[in-house]
Amino acid sequence: MKKVYFIGAGPGDPELITLKGMKIIEKADVIIYAGSLVNKELFKNYDNKMKLYDSASMTLDEVMQVMKDAVEKDLLVARVHTGDPSIYGAIREQIVELEKDRIPYEVIPGVSSFTGAASALGMEFTLPGVSQTVILTRLEGRTSVPEKESLTSLASHKASMCIFLSVQMIDDVVEKLLEYYPASTPVAIIQKATWPDQKIVLGNLSNIAQKTVEAEIKKTAMIMVGDFLGNDFEKSKLYDKDFSHEFRKAECG
Repeated sequence: MKKVYFIGAGPGDPELITLKGMKIIEKADVIIYAGSLVNKELFKNYDNKMKLYDSASMTLDEVMQVMKDAVEKDLLVARVHTGDPSIYGAIREQIVELEKDRIPYEVIPGVSSFTGAASALGMEFTLPGVSQTVILTRLEGRTSVPEKESLTSLASHKASMCIFLSVQMIDDVVEKLLEYYPASTPVAIIQKATWPDQKIVLGNLSNIAQKTVEAEIKKTAMIMVGDFLGNDFEKSKLYDKDFSHEFRKAECG
C-alpha cells in the first residue's frame, strides 16, 4: 500500500520546497494542492498522467475520497499545502480519517510564510535584549480563537509577533495591539512573501492601517509586529570574543 504524503510547499518561491518534498511530487500519481496558495510552477513539468486536484473547491469528504480511491489503486498521493502544513494547514482532521482506515501517511515539513516573510526583510525574530519569543497567531474571524489566546492577551507579552490570516481586519488588529504595544512599535506587512509579486509595507502601529489600505493589501499577507523590526539590540554572546562556550574559549585580556 502506498503512503499519503502531506508536503509543505513553502511560502511561494518554488525553490523553497524541501528536496524530500520535491522528490515525492515528482513521482506522485495524484496531487491534491491547496488552491492558489501553492505555486503551480511546482507541477508544470510533470507527466500528463498525473492527476491534479485543487482542494479550494473540495470538502473534507471529497478530499478524503480522492486519497482513499488512489491508495486502493496503489497510487502515490501528494497532499500539498502552502508553507508548513503544521501551521493553519488543517492536516490533523485528514490524518484522523486516514488512521481510521489504516492508511499510512507521512508529513514532510516546509518553510512557513512567517519565516519567508522574515527572510524578505532580512530580519531576525529573536534579537538579544529585545525578544526571545515568537508568537504565531491570528485574529478571530469566521474561525474562532480561544479566549485565553485573544490578540490583546498575547500582546501583553510584547514579544515578536506574526499574525496570520488577518490583514483584511487590520484596523481591529491595530486596536487590539495598542492595548500593550506603544504606537511607535514597528510593523511590517508582507504580501505573498517570496513570490515574484511580493509586496512589503513598513510602518508602525500609528500608521500601518492606512498604509495597508493605500497599498491595496486585503489578503495573503503576514502582519509582523515588534521591536525586532527596529535597529536597537544587543550583540549575540555566541560570537563575542569575551564569552566562553563549549567550542571556544574567551580571549584573555
